[in-house]
Amino acid sequence: MANQLVNQGTLNRLRASVVVANFPQLNITSSFLGKEGIRLSLDGESTIYIPTMTGAVTSPEPYQMASVTAHLLKTQNLASVYKGQVESASLIGDLTVVPDASTLPSYPIINCSIASVQELNFSGDDAGWVVMLRGYYLINSSLFAST
Repeated sequence: MANQLVNQGTLNRLRASVVVANFPQLNITSSFLGKEGIRLSLDGESTIYIPTMTGAVTSPEPYQMASVTAHLLKTQNLASVYKGQVESASLIGDLTVVPDASTLPSYPIINCSIASVQELNFSGDDAGWVVMLRGYYLINSSLFAST
């Protein structure tokens, strides 16, 4: 019998990053992050189901809304750069999220903005300046081949 144990791989918490194509001063690497790092959420379903009398019709979506949460440090200048950017213009264009596993390809997120900053704690015991970026992620690309 073949060996049933499969190598589980390795995560590299320092690999994750956000690359902002039009605003390189907004790029985020591990040196600018708190322990919580970067999170990516793809919102909504990849296919919707439309009920019929006896079943359902599928309708694949061409995109999903995406939220990128970055736990920046308010003790570093990058938080100030983001604050200045949102005060000037919150639209930042396309970005790429690089995950913490080299086996997983990057996620290109389209037409992004600086959506919000989480509640700030100024008690002197929280270094976080947590920013949320929003955009959309293209999916179901084979839909375009059938037009």
